[in-house]
Amino acid sequence: MSSSLVQYVVVRGDLIKELKWPLGAVIAQACHAVTAVVHLFYEDECTKQYLSDVDNMHKVVLEAPDEKSIADLKVKLDENHVKHKLWIEQPEGIPTCVAVKPYPKDEVQKYFKKFKLFKT
Repeated sequence: MSSSLVQYVVVRGDLIKELKWPLGAVIAQACHAVTAVVHLFYEDECTKQYLSDVDNMHKVVLEAPDEKSIADLKVKLDENHVKHKLWIEQPEGIPTCVAVKPYPKDEVQKYFKKFKLFKT
C-alpha cells in the first residue's frame, strides 16, 4: 500500500514572484509544514506505512498563486476532514504552505486538481 500513498504539499508561488522571498526560505516553509504534519499524525496508519519505506516516499509539490488560494484550500480540506497542517511563518503571521498527511492518492487527489506543479 505504501506505493499508492502520496503526500501533497502546496506552497504559495507569490512568495517568490511578488514578495521576493529567497528560494531557500520558501523551501524551508514546505519543510516546516511537512515535518509538522508528520509529527501531528505520526500515529496514523497511513503515515506509519509511508515512513516505513523512506527511500520510496512520494510527494507532490504544487503551487498556490496567493494567500487566498491557500486559505480556500484549507477550508476545503477542513470541510472534508482531510488531515493537514497550514504552516504560518512567525513572527510575521504569514500563511505559506499546506501539507497533508500521507493518504492513498485516490482519496485526496481531487482536492489538488486546480493547482499546478511548483516551479520558479
